[in-house]
Amino acid sequence: MEERPEGKRLYDILRAGDVLVVRRIDQLGRNYDDVKEAVQEFMRRGVIVRTIINNMTFDSSTKDPMQMAIRDALIGFMAAAAQSRAEVTKPAQIAGIAHARRLVGDKRYKGRKPSFSEGQLTHVLTLLEQKAGVSTIAKVTGLGRQSIYRIIDDPAGARASLIEWGICSPTIA
Repeated sequence: MEERPEGKRLYDILRAGDVLVVRRIDQLGRNYDDVKEAVQEFMRRGVIVRTIINNMTFDSSTKDPMQMAIRDALIGFMAAAAQSRAEVTKPAQIAGIAHARRLVGDKRYKGRKPSFSEGQLTHVLTLLEQKAGVSTIAKVTGLGRQSIYRIIDDPAGARASLIEWGICSPTIA
């Protein structure tokens, strides 16, 4: 979680005594180890983690070894359930995308709809040539940092996505 920009930001913002509310515990990582380590790191920092779906609270306030063992077992169980759910969902997602790609016309799968316009893409690329930082580009263009990172990673793919969605003309280079 710490290696993702928003995850790092979360670690930077939260302090001892803060409460982190998540819908489900699996939002804190991509697999068992990520989720377990994230919850334990937040508890080490004195952050309280609360889940909405099953109304659980994880904190480091207890010093009783039995309660700590139960808490840690629950974290492990929930992290394992999250990974299991992700592993079951992935093949269904892949099959759904494959099916959608076989469709024709307007029902054909086009990928994720871009969150930026042709003008914003051009502006981002211009600012990148001028060596502007991601934060500056985000402020100037009104785009999120993640959108800018996607453009940086694949500018041609970003333009192709705009064309695929009919947001920009294929004749404009």
